[in-house]
Amino acid sequence: MRRCKPTLIKELVYAMLRQEGLETPLNEHRALQAWPEIVGPRLSRFAEAQRIRDEKLYVKVSKPALRQDLIMGRAELVRRICEQVGANVITDIVFF
Repeated sequence: MRRCKPTLIKELVYAMLRQEGLETPLNEHRALQAWPEIVGPRLSRFAEAQRIRDEKLYVKVSKPALRQDLIMGRAELVRRICEQVGANVITDIVFF
């Protein structure tokens, strides 16, 4: 009798999510949940991640000066979010 190579449950779950088209929504949810950790507790009080649509993260910012600072660091934030999630979930951030 021939034995199959053992597969980790984690790999099976990710394969199933990918097959069912649920991997991207799961990663988007992770990106939204990671926002406060990435920007820190002080900034997350004034800049709240709202949604992801068409690979863009929409963030509501209550202070205009903070909005300008976040715009300047947008590329770094995108990189850190994708690194945290482990996938290229977003390509841009829209601050409004």
